[in-house]
Amino acid sequence: MSAIKKFLGQTAIYGVTTVVSRMFNFILTPLFTGVFQPAVYSIFTKMYASASLINAILAFGMESTYFRYLNKHEDKRQEVYNNSFFTVGFLSLLFLITGLLFAKPIAIHFSTEPGQVTDYMSYVNYFVWLLFIDAICVIPFAKLRADGKPIRFSVIKFLNIGSFIGFNLFFLFVVPAIIRTESSIGHWCASWYREGWIGYVFISNLIASVLTLLLLVPELLKLKLKFDAELFKKMFSYSWPVLIANLSFVVNENLDKMILEPLGVSAYNLGVYGAVCKIAVFLSLFITAFRLGAEPFFFSHAKNANARTTYATVLNYFVVALALIFVGLVANIEILKHFIDKEYWVGLNAVPILLFGYVCLGIYSNLSIWYRLSDQTRYGLYISVIGAIITIVLNIVLVPVYGFMGSAWVSMLAYFVMMVISYVLGQKNYPIPYNLKRILWYMLVSIILVALSFWVFNRNIYIGNVLFLVFIAGSFYAEKKELKQILKGK
Repeated sequence: MSAIKKFLGQTAIYGVTTVVSRMFNFILTPLFTGVFQPAVYSIFTKMYASASLINAILAFGMESTYFRYLNKHEDKRQEVYNNSFFTVGFLSLLFLITGLLFAKPIAIHFSTEPGQVTDYMSYVNYFVWLLFIDAICVIPFAKLRADGKPIRFSVIKFLNIGSFIGFNLFFLFVVPAIIRTESSIGHWCASWYREGWIGYVFISNLIASVLTLLLLVPELLKLKLKFDAELFKKMFSYSWPVLIANLSFVVNENLDKMILEPLGVSAYNLGVYGAVCKIAVFLSLFITAFRLGAEPFFFSHAKNANARTTYATVLNYFVVALALIFVGLVANIEILKHFIDKEYWVGLNAVPILLFGYVCLGIYSNLSIWYRLSDQTRYGLYISVIGAIITIVLNIVLVPVYGFMGSAWVSMLAYFVMMVISYVLGQKNYPIPYNLKRILWYMLVSIILVALSFWVFNRNIYIGNVLFLVFIAGSFYAEKKELKQILKGK
């Protein structure tokens, strides 16, 4: 149990970083939805959804590969670092050159009216540089995690989000205030400033990414200009199925936001859907925090005799936490809805569905360790492709009839199917003694409580929180013996 205690300690640091950083980022959501109309906010939704797909391509699955091969080749840590970085660096440079050369055709593709092309060219150029810099930072960040430096990792992440927020506030609120003073500086600002231009959000993100890259220079200086071709062949064979799996995951996560308009959903409703997805992201924060701590822990712990029992225990408490957060968020939806403007509240019915989808995604992320540890990453490819096919086909079928609500249901179903398939295949190929009955019980109870809170009691915050508190008490009572053992390090 001491291994779990260590894991919880590191994950707590990543968790605080992720939650606090994203919470600060989330503060911008009510500001964005207050400043930008849904049709304008849809640009934000489309651009970031597309960027997530490119991010996955540029990373090439090398983050997971880096952790795996550090564990497999402890005598070649430098070579693994060099190979991982230069692979991502080469792809990123190729993307940068191609993106800048074809900025105009890409802008024409994104724009819906001829008059928007100039603005979209600016957006595309910002994102090309943004994605290039973010990709360059992937392996240095992974190195910080592998080297057990969560504090430095956290500080850089905090500075990134702080600068992003700061520059957004500057462009969206400080500059207009300066212009209203009608001073000489105000007149100068008025000569270039555009009221309500969403491009300032992208500029702020780009500046934050540049600052992050500068902070990672010490990690970059640890690179050596050596490339181990033989090792790269092995890493590549492990990495490319991870890449396809990651791409399929991004399709599941963001395809709806990219195809809603072509399938007949208005820009207004796309903006609404993008905004309510921000509420569901609270659960995604926990999953991200878990992944940051879990990935290096799982790989480093793989050689221990009790590794599989440890993995089973981790999943059990991970599901408990997911279920509690799921119920707690829905119980307090009447508070959380104020993080977006009233105009966007028409989409709140999608939130519980999206949240349960994240529950399934979180469990799938935990279960997926079996094919990474056993070097059977092709299974991750198969599972993710099945999820992507479900997402694509059912979106095409359901969105024209049910709009963005159809997309929410499809997203949840895709993650549920992926979770089930991963569990079944994992138990055949890399058995881990999960407590399936307990996991299913927590999932079922959480679904019932959410349905009561949101639909039966019509989002009543008092009744919802009573149900939430009862669930907390029941969960603590059921798990108290095991929790005491973990906290004592046994």
